Amino acid sequence: MTELRILTTGPLTTVQDLGRTGAAHIGVGVSGAADRGSFRLANRLVGNPEEYAGLEITLGGLSLRADHPLTVALTGADCPLTVNDCAAAPNAVLRVPAGGVLTVGTPSHGARGYLAIRGGVDVDPVLDSRATDTLSGLGPPPVRPGDVLPVGPPPPEFPLVDTAPVPSPPEGDLVLTVTPGPRADWFTGEALATLLGAGYRVTPESDRVGMRLDGPPLERRHGGELPSEGMVAGALQVPPSGRPTLFLADHPVTGGYPVIAVLRSAEVDRAAQARPGQRLWFRAERGRGPLS
Repeated sequence: MTELRILTTGPLTTVQDLGRTGAAHIGVGVSGAADRGSFRLANRLVGNPEEYAGLEITLGGLSLRADHPLTVALTGADCPLTVNDCAAAPNAVLRVPAGGVLTVGTPSHGARGYLAIRGGVDVDPVLDSRATDTLSGLGPPPVRPGDVLPVGPPPPEFPLVDTAPVPSPPEGDLVLTVTPGPRADWFTGEALATLLGAGYRVTPESDRVGMRLDGPPLERRHGGELPSEGMVAGALQVPPSGRPTLFLADHPVTGGYPVIAVLRSAEVDRAAQARPGQRLWFRAERGRGPLS
């Protein structure tokens, strides 16, 4: 069996796939890669099916040693990358020789890198997924130095391209399109105008569960709280402070604070690459109700 040995992990490295679907009714969230587009691209580059498990690397710092030759690709955040101390390119198919060391540095911009290994990370699945859910604790624990991760057999299809010409995540302000949330009517017209006219900074109190945002508070039209209702990735939930939280991959299945707006899946991918200090601007999708 092919294995890789983890030497360092940086702030957080987890095993991820496309998550656990169809289990929200028993209180289990989807989880999976925070930036699903970058994750899928990494798998496609090495010839894996898109759902194969790989590694999500938050703010770099991962290094690993291969016990057998590996074919890998790194996508997502703009991380410097070396194989045996020789610079290598992201968004490209790379070969790591037996005994070779791959090192992922701190990204210049973007937050999360995705390392696909041809054959996938073959840890035991939990509820049909190998994703690490940091909120519920389901799936494998976060990766630690000294861990040895099995790699599955390579698929029959071979990589079709050597590199993917995709842009790096933006390092400045990020503009995200939103649609009206199920509780947009709980907020004043001034609050809706504020959401679409003021920038909100990503705070350090952000993780795979959600991004706490700092900016002008959003005033409610209604007092009190809601009975808990279903939540999705991309929901902009507004607690009593009036400052929104943007839910990401490991969000809770239910919540009791009103949701003023929701991001589409592709916009969630873009938001997942924002770092503390970056400013998010929200723009309404044309023709979609009270946010237009």
